[in-house]
Amino acid sequence: MSKLNILIAGGGLGGLCLAQGLKKAGIDCEVYEKDPAVLQAGYRLHMNGDGGNALQACLPDHLYELYRQTSRTNPRRELAVMIDSQGVEKAVRPHIGPPNDEVLPHTAVNRRTLRQILLSGIEDRVHFGVEALRFEQDRQGVRLYLSDGSLAEGDLLVGADGINSAVRRGLMPEVEPADTGMRMVYAKSPLTPEIAASLPQVLFDGFIGATDATGTFAGIGAFVPRRPIREAAAELAPGSVIDPVEPYMMIALSRGFGPLPLSDSELRGASGERLHEMMLSLTEGWAPALRGLFERIEVPSIFPQSVRVLKPLGPWKASRVTLLGDAIHAMPPTFGAGANLALKDGAELAARLVRVEAGELPLLEAAAGYEEAMRRYAYPILEMSVNPSFKTDFSQGPGGRAV
Repeated sequence: MSKLNILIAGGGLGGLCLAQGLKKAGIDCEVYEKDPAVLQAGYRLHMNGDGGNALQACLPDHLYELYRQTSRTNPRRELAVMIDSQGVEKAVRPHIGPPNDEVLPHTAVNRRTLRQILLSGIEDRVHFGVEALRFEQDRQGVRLYLSDGSLAEGDLLVGADGINSAVRRGLMPEVEPADTGMRMVYAKSPLTPEIAASLPQVLFDGFIGATDATGTFAGIGAFVPRRPIREAAAELAPGSVIDPVEPYMMIALSRGFGPLPLSDSELRGASGERLHEMMLSLTEGWAPALRGLFERIEVPSIFPQSVRVLKPLGPWKASRVTLLGDAIHAMPPTFGAGANLALKDGAELAARLVRVEAGELPLLEAAAGYEEAMRRYAYPILEMSVNPSFKTDFSQGPGGRAV
């Protein structure tokens, strides 16, 4: 029987990665997720060495292999590429993150697929439809009050419950998310073999940013899995629920940190058809290949998002409650790093808790060491992501090269 019992509020990528790492080490944990199931929350997710290495550390071998086989095919160039509205390449920059594998690099995944992989094998530890409300802690442990009226007790509570974290509010009531002013509209556009053959090759590089003279910006990313997801899941995780996914292009449209033509209330209340009309209006006059992506958008896939951040904090006193992912370093998608850092958080914390379980490290020292490491690797990227000087033309981006 495990010496430790870890409570995890939030069943997103970081929380599930942590739970997988703990299970791998034989450490008891329970995950409480307010949503009733693994919902569709976003589409294509850029992966780098931070996230990929965390998955390798925490997942059993067969699930890590499933992640690799269901990742997108190797791009022609593993770079972020800026083009103009006519498809002319303007600048490139390397992706953020440590060196990548040369044969099967970490590329991109379908977000829902990755969450389903992370849920595999720990279904009995994840309680859906149960929200963390508040906690109490003392020298003996931590008590977590839940929305179903129950009480969970453990040695450490991990707030992995996102930017609106109830755990963070209890731990740091003075910390509130800040609005960046960025408004984004996400959507999927189909990518059949016929459509793919008609598109310029630059659209199949790592990740594409297209912009025009009005300030309209479209992030465009292909998702074509290395192997059909249903086939890979049937072989590697036959007892798991892994939904099939057809290839697609993800589109994320914004005006940088400026407002969209619709107000916030209009964005929230707009139908998919109205949001689609806005996207078409903003990209009128774009090159036919780019314009076609917008024309073919699957209207039910469209959803708007207001981008908020948490500003970096100075060191705080470690306790029996800690935070990971968006609950402590929510950031704009500028560098595609947020989810990767949440996974890294999960692996970093799991590694320290393994040492606590083995009697090599006191619990509070482990929490303090994790938090210090997290601030060191996450906060510089957070600060860059909200710095307006890192413009969408990549001319001031890290490693940027104008062409």
